[in-house]
Amino acid sequence: MKRSLSAVVLTCLATAMFAISTFADELSFFSPIAGSNPGVTVAGVASAGAPWVVKHAFATLSDDGRLRVDVRGLIIPALGTAGPVTAVSASVACSDTVAGTSAAVPLSSEGNAEIHAKLQVPSPCFGTIILLRIAALNGTALAAPGPWIAASGVSKDSDDN
Repeated sequence: MKRSLSAVVLTCLATAMFAISTFADELSFFSPIAGSNPGVTVAGVASAGAPWVVKHAFATLSDDGRLRVDVRGLIIPALGTAGPVTAVSASVACSDTVAGTSAAVPLSSEGNAEIHAKLQVPSPCFGTIILLRIAALNGTALAAPGPWIAASGVSKDSDDN
């Protein structure tokens, strides 16, 4: 009995270690996301003219360019909503240069959006920053992604959720 329990535990442990190492090899970047402030330029992209806050958000980027961004509560605090912004896209910046940008996805008035994209970005992507950018205003798509309203790699205040 003891021997079979040990074998089961050892098998589970070995399987878990393999799964974790496989996952770690795939994942090259994981970061929380915070809202923007006016007057900040990152990778040649200016921030929007109003401050933005985020309730909860994260971005992941794999070595092969798979990008996932999940954002909840991305709003203009003075309005309590996402205002006129109705779609966003995500740009991946490597070494202070935009390397790739996702297609636009809807942004709800509550500031919720999910982006799943496969981008052609350098591997490794040094100094990785993910920018959430305005892609549509009042339902009208912009010709090219506009200013950024949230970004990865930005520290949040301790009283933020």
